[in-house]
Amino acid sequence: MSQRTYNQLWADAQLELSRLLTEELPPEPPRPEKDRVVFFQRLAMLYVRYIQIFRQLEKIYDQVVHPQKRRVIRAILDAVIGRVLELKNEMVEKEFSEYHYMDDVLQDLKLTPADLEIPIPRYFVSERNKELQERKTMLTNILQMAEVTEREPVMVNNMSQEQAIKIIQVVERARQGRLRAKLNEESRNMNRMYRTKDPGTAGIELAAVCIQKVWRGYIQRKRAKIARAEEMIFLGMAMDPKYRVPCPAEITTQGIEACTRTKQEEHEEDYLKSVVAVTNQLRDVEGHDMSKTMKEQIRQWFIECRDTTGSFPDYPDDEDGGSALIFAEKSPQQLMEEIAAKEEEDANNKPKGKEEKKEKGKQDKGKDDEEEEEAGLKMLPSAFLSDLEVGNKIFRDFWQNRNESRNFCQRHEVELIKEEKRSVIEAEIRVQVDEQMRQELAEWKLAVDKDKGGKTKGNAKKKKGSKSGKKKKKEKDLTADRTLESLCQELVEQGLLKQANNVRLQDYLGDFSYLGTTLRQNDIEPMPSLSDVRQVLSLYAVLPLGSQVLHEKAPLIKAILLVGPAGVGKKMLIHAICQEIGANLFDLSPLNTAGKYPGKSGLAMMLHMVFKIARLLQPSVIWIEDAEKMFYKKVPKEEKELDPKRLKKDLPKSLKLIKGEDRVLIIGTTKDPLSADIKSLCKMYSKIILIPRPDYGSRYILWKQLIKKQGGEVTRALDLSSLAKISDGYTPGHMVKVIQSVITKRRILQQANRPLTAAEFVVPLAKIDPVFQEEEEALKNWYAKTPLGKKRIKAATGKEEEEAAVKDKDAKKKGKK
Repeated sequence: MSQRTYNQLWADAQLELSRLLTEELPPEPPRPEKDRVVFFQRLAMLYVRYIQIFRQLEKIYDQVVHPQKRRVIRAILDAVIGRVLELKNEMVEKEFSEYHYMDDVLQDLKLTPADLEIPIPRYFVSERNKELQERKTMLTNILQMAEVTEREPVMVNNMSQEQAIKIIQVVERARQGRLRAKLNEESRNMNRMYRTKDPGTAGIELAAVCIQKVWRGYIQRKRAKIARAEEMIFLGMAMDPKYRVPCPAEITTQGIEACTRTKQEEHEEDYLKSVVAVTNQLRDVEGHDMSKTMKEQIRQWFIECRDTTGSFPDYPDDEDGGSALIFAEKSPQQLMEEIAAKEEEDANNKPKGKEEKKEKGKQDKGKDDEEEEEAGLKMLPSAFLSDLEVGNKIFRDFWQNRNESRNFCQRHEVELIKEEKRSVIEAEIRVQVDEQMRQELAEWKLAVDKDKGGKTKGNAKKKKGSKSGKKKKKEKDLTADRTLESLCQELVEQGLLKQANNVRLQDYLGDFSYLGTTLRQNDIEPMPSLSDVRQVLSLYAVLPLGSQVLHEKAPLIKAILLVGPAGVGKKMLIHAICQEIGANLFDLSPLNTAGKYPGKSGLAMMLHMVFKIARLLQPSVIWIEDAEKMFYKKVPKEEKELDPKRLKKDLPKSLKLIKGEDRVLIIGTTKDPLSADIKSLCKMYSKIILIPRPDYGSRYILWKQLIKKQGGEVTRALDLSSLAKISDGYTPGHMVKVIQSVITKRRILQQANRPLTAAEFVVPLAKIDPVFQEEEEALKNWYAKTPLGKKRIKAATGKEEEEAAVKDKDAKKKGKK
């Protein structure tokens, strides 16, 4: 598509966004909603609409080449993603579930399940290509060095004479058998040559008739097969084979997109060079005039304050904005009053009297009465709505009606750079001017107000003294004398820093849950589909870790626990998260850390090194496989030597030190959470995601895609529906094992004559034990004991509202007392 089309798409997205902003920020705040279902429906509608804008803006940002537009779009896109994360967090708090089913919302908005899919922004990886490539080469070099050092000389095992004779006999017998088979084959060929006789005329006619029968039957079957296939394609029940291979139009489109990305890089380089040149030019040409006008305005302000108040004013501090306060549209009297009010606030830090407390108590009672009147559900305050308003205003002011007929190539505009950089240069010059004018004001005061000269100095000293506060203790750096490469090398050699497997989140296959809302309306809690799991992890792990702005302002998630039976894809999901955002993978599993860094000091050093490198090379994912081992109720005898609980005390302490600016996420995986202490486990992991067995729709997609991936052909002979039905209870891991055992290289070559059938997969599938219903029920019952599970049960039974009412009554009684 052309740049004009993308500009139109941006305008459409901004129009929808402005509608959403008017709904979310009305002139008068909306009344609290008492009905939880109605409130959640409103949240779900906003969530789905924001996702549509997110999908559209991500596509636009990937293809727009104008560097200044890209910066505006990026700011709006980050704010939209942040708002999506906030709405998701709010839905979890209101519905008490990590999974939400919006099939009714999709139906109302005339959307498909594919429109609800969370896209992974391509700029997460594309803008860090060089950094990721350097990191990858560093890790591969370290791994190669480790492999070379670990190689040991090949040791020849001592063998007895009898064993050697047996091996020689086996080899010799095999050689003789091959020779005999070869001789037998040659003799058979010779016999065939001598047996051929001259056939008669009757035999020739019979042979011709037989060939004709076979040929006519073959041709008729072929025609019927083609007619059936054409009918299925016409009815839309099958896909035309020519569309499976990328058509020339698709290849051309991919080429154009690649060219567009190279243009983006060229335009970005030109823009950055132009910014430097324009900034230097403005500083040289307009810098002197700016400082001169500022000084004249400040001197005029000194004189006006002297005329109105009878004394020279105190110069505003840098923290308050310096001379920027003077340039605000206020009179000198108002500025003096503001400065005096601030000084009074700083001075008045004394305890309040009884009368003030009584007045405050009356005000609080009045507020409580108002809150009682307006009881209900309200939207939580947002950190991104203000950014969305700013971005929408910039679009309306600068880009909505801008004439770009002369800028066909979509290069940067110099006038916009000048407008942007003037304020930056003005701020730089203001700092210098403030220092000069403070000295000048002090000289004026000494010259005119001699009595107040000493006081100003004393006040300045007091202010300086007041600024000095208590400094927080910094974390001790145990490896200050070591380089980053040496630390990485040590962790790689110890097996704590690993390379993520090349898998993507879209490879985690699963179908949409189509009956979730219907089941919940009938008071049946549905099991989430694998598509829901993929979506939740995109929101909780991929999007926050991919952007620094989002991680700092969005709801902070430090640790996630993936719970599910063996083979559901927990490990694959962790590797996919790392690949989507280019994150480092650290492995702190109890079995992996056993015997490494012994003692308390060794454990402290290991955690320090892991978290230090995780922060320096962020984003980072710290994986803890078999997370239940760390919180065992009772350690099994066979695992006592491994000491699986050694990280139980120290890891939660390190988790507390993770802040908003640290893009570090701890992900634990467990298949047996029942053996762990649930309180400790829930305290460590703020988000617990239950991964179920795949449902029928997901199993159908898995069989189809995994067979194709292995090299198999899905024909009409292969009954996928029956295969998906009989494989109920089997996980994706089980399916992969079965497919690998059936579809061998030899079987792939035989597919032309003998297509794959469902019966071939049944025998190996029957040899594997499925995940039984009892095991899944046990995991569901365990999840019901987690904090969110308990809230869900209380909300379903209606106890939550009763408890809230009791708490309100108790609070009123305490207030009266």
